[in-house]
Amino acid sequence: MNARQFLCRIFSYQFLLVLSLTLVAHSATSAEAIKTPSTVNGPEASATDIPDFMKIVVMNEGAPPTKEQIAFNTISVLNDGMFSIYEKSLAMYKQNFRDRQNLIMGLFSGKGGRFILYRAGQPPLEAESPPEIYRIAKSVGHCAMATYALVAPYVGDAASDQSWLAEMQAYHTSVQSALVALNTAEVKTEERELLSDSLKQVESFMNKTLQKGSFTYEDVLAYARGIKPNLAKLITLASSVQVGHWYKVLENWKQMLGKDWENTYALSNSIYVARQNNILFSVLVQFMGEKTINDRLILLETTDFTATPDAMMDAFIRILSDRALGDVFYNDYRLMDSELLGGGGRRAIEAEAAKRGLKAVLPPMAPYNSTEWPWRTDPASGTGPARMEDVK
Repeated sequence: MNARQFLCRIFSYQFLLVLSLTLVAHSATSAEAIKTPSTVNGPEASATDIPDFMKIVVMNEGAPPTKEQIAFNTISVLNDGMFSIYEKSLAMYKQNFRDRQNLIMGLFSGKGGRFILYRAGQPPLEAESPPEIYRIAKSVGHCAMATYALVAPYVGDAASDQSWLAEMQAYHTSVQSALVALNTAEVKTEERELLSDSLKQVESFMNKTLQKGSFTYEDVLAYARGIKPNLAKLITLASSVQVGHWYKVLENWKQMLGKDWENTYALSNSIYVARQNNILFSVLVQFMGEKTINDRLILLETTDFTATPDAMMDAFIRILSDRALGDVFYNDYRLMDSELLGGGGRRAIEAEAAKRGLKAVLPPMAPYNSTEWPWRTDPASGTGPARMEDVK
């Protein structure tokens, strides 16, 4: 045996000795861990096994969920899954409708509304906005009320709290500029006189408050009541222009669609303040017919004056697709237009009221296919004026 072979054998014996000692030590540690239940089942073990950087996001310091909670979550997730299914189906329903049906969409806007005609299988056709005098009349009328809104928060002590002053000065400059611009605006003589007089009343009130550096509630009231007759005239001017314009548009579209008009759908949007006597919806009724209300002519309640066509279309298609669902499940095409829990809710309210010796206050049970106007219609249901002209 040479020196090289001797050294290799020595190193092999040493390696085997170290490996044996390591295995013995590991076995002892494993056996000790098995003997100590706390290191297996206690929270210390799991906390030790998880790196510190993960504990902040993965460690559950509270009690684990109960079997009942797990069961509830497992069942309630079915409702969450419904939404993704509905969204996918909605896209298909929308495409099918656009390929086969006509729809007129009337939307509120700062320009006097938007009317869009969706012809079956064709790109949307949007009508021109009402003439500019509509926006001018609305702008002047809103200016009068904006001036009130500017000073109203300070009527208690305008002399001490002059937070209104800088904004009043800026708006005063805008009013003066509008008066100058009115001289070259393309409006009729009688319209110019109405607009000019209204702006001059606003300017006069502003001049007084800026000169005094203050105002009282009586000053604000005198200004508001003084300009009130002009505001009524501005409303008449704007609404006449708006309605006349949309009449012409719908007349042309009805002629364009011909016999398909009788199968055409229409909808408009409304927020709370614009539900009663909604102009766009009311104009549509004149062409669609009263019997189409809530059937082919729908008023969608929205949270803003301006709603996007896409959002309106999605809401409309969901109504139509739910009608089909209602017919399949319940044998009634219009049932899904109403809250499904409504009937049970009415009975529950009546029962709870009876327990307390009270009479339940509920609306009458109108049929699902009602064509009643979607706002207040019964003159005997309240008191007081119903029109601005009736207010004294």
